[in-house]
Amino acid sequence: MAEIRYTTRESVASSLEAKLTARINRVIDEATAAATGAVDGLCHRRFYPELRTMTWDWPNRQSPTPGLLWLDANELISVSTLSSGGTAIASPDYLLRPDDGPPFTRIEINLAGSAAFGGGATSQRDITVAGLFGYRNDEAAAGTTTEALDASETLVDVSDSAAIGIGDLIRVDSERMIVTEKRMLDTGQNTAGSLAEDVTAQTLAVADGTAFTPGETVLVGSERMLIDDIAGNNLIVERGADSTTIAAHAPGLDIYVPRTLVVTRGVLGTTAATHTLGTAAYRFQPPPLVRELATEEAITTVLERVTGLARITGKFSSRLGRQAFGDTEGYGKVSDGRREAVGQGLEALRFDC
Repeated sequence: MAEIRYTTRESVASSLEAKLTARINRVIDEATAAATGAVDGLCHRRFYPELRTMTWDWPNRQSPTPGLLWLDANELISVSTLSSGGTAIASPDYLLRPDDGPPFTRIEINLAGSAAFGGGATSQRDITVAGLFGYRNDEAAAGTTTEALDASETLVDVSDSAAIGIGDLIRVDSERMIVTEKRMLDTGQNTAGSLAEDVTAQTLAVADGTAFTPGETVLVGSERMLIDDIAGNNLIVERGADSTTIAAHAPGLDIYVPRTLVVTRGVLGTTAATHTLGTAAYRFQPPPLVRELATEEAITTVLERVTGLARITGKFSSRLGRQAFGDTEGYGKVSDGRREAVGQGLEALRFDC
């Protein structure tokens, strides 16, 4: 399965002002995956939602109080079914705590009812919880599908390429997918006027401006342009995006936009299914601090890849605590002369997150 990411290739590349070539794409993708793992490790939790079925022994040492099940690292967003000893427990008969969740960290039997944990033949795997596990399930609208999908397709055409990035977790109906790449799709529109080979020529006329979104990248010939604004049927563009060459363009040329998503289907406990034309797509939104930290960690990883990890200045020349001129104060020791080249902002962001 493709790896979950809390930030996207586009977010990291835009901060680095990097030209998106095949080589840098691989470097950034590896960095965003590593950054996501680092954030999970730092915060001791997974922020993305996952449909799972979990079991617990009852009684167990972690939950010695009758009627109280601590979930520990298995934070819960919502419950589909709960049973104990093979007997289903209805939703009015249990409480999800804390009251301001999700995430919920424990399940309590409602003392006003008659339900109870236990009653199975043995204590092993007595309690079963099926539901959506994770920190939270916050989503943002991300356009619609512009084609019907069967359960085997891995190319999904959408209406808005600016709303979804490479690395995003999206949901269509109840199915979740991971976006691993984006490809150009013919919009069906052509240039409605000429465009000079001039960086100051920034008005691209089209037949229907409502078919585009600010933030999208359009491709005309071999030149990419970033849409900054839309005025009627005129796209106000930034020329030569992604370090492409500015060129003159005649009327009637095809306009392409990266709206074909290459996806991994049916992830995080969901199943690949059929979807109709025009189905709404939603993008999972990690908490803002999580997304920001993942982006900055990925940026730092990319910069360290370029410099061979030589981003510490001062008395020691490497992360292992070795001094520059052969003598050492011991493995991993730090001197007063050591300085982090990444600055203190990243460490502050880790603390806040």
